[in-house]
Amino acid sequence: MTTIPIYQADAFTNKLFRGNPAAICPLQEWLPDETMQQIAAENNLAETAFLVKKDDAFELRWFTPVKEVDLCGHATLASAHILFTELGYEATSIDFVTRKAGTLTVSRKADLYTLDFPSRVPEQCMIPEGLIEALGGVQPKEVLRSRDYLMVYDSEEIVRALEPDFNALSQIDTLGIIVTAKGEQSDFVSRFFAPAAGIPEDPVTGSAHCTLIPYWAEKLQKNALHAYQVSSRLGELWCELQGERVLMSGKAVTYLKGQIYI
Repeated sequence: MTTIPIYQADAFTNKLFRGNPAAICPLQEWLPDETMQQIAAENNLAETAFLVKKDDAFELRWFTPVKEVDLCGHATLASAHILFTELGYEATSIDFVTRKAGTLTVSRKADLYTLDFPSRVPEQCMIPEGLIEALGGVQPKEVLRSRDYLMVYDSEEIVRALEPDFNALSQIDTLGIIVTAKGEQSDFVSRFFAPAAGIPEDPVTGSAHCTLIPYWAEKLQKNALHAYQVSSRLGELWCELQGERVLMSGKAVTYLKGQIYI
């Protein structure tokens, strides 16, 4: 029998049961991909992060309940939080080596964690058949695409009120769909849907902000931005555009720690 430690933390919040929950499994060495996918499916969270120490850094991979993904912000923040608060990591920053997103650095100042991620600038695109209908038929004022589709609406109220058809959205040819508008009490708000990845609505999505930050920095003509992801759990981010990189800062709180027996 193999025993694997597991932690769960809520990211991009300082309140339990808010933000985005992620499971974190520190490993001595990599498990088979199939086993990690089964653990992620069993956890049934948006993301389960697995990490292995390598020299002065950590290799990091992320799994949804149905697939491995190329980039995940909240589970990276949660991994850093667990290393700092539960596993005795003493430096002020952590380098995470990933397979497709390069090296991601998370720094800590008091209770605020800052993620240094690649910018993913969205470009104008054709609207795929069925996308607007899957979001309830509300016409956006812009549709763009990076990894995900970016749908820009006229108001925060519209973004909050959207009731997607998740089965229809799962047929769209991207990992996810971002919906956004200028915020009433923040620079911008967003929601994120990824039913094809086993995540109908993700509570708070760091990777989506890799697209949202360069878009809103240009629209608002400012590089420092305050954002809310207005899911039912609500998440808060402090963002900054730095050329081809984006900084996302947020807080986290530990929910559980335990053991997996395989």
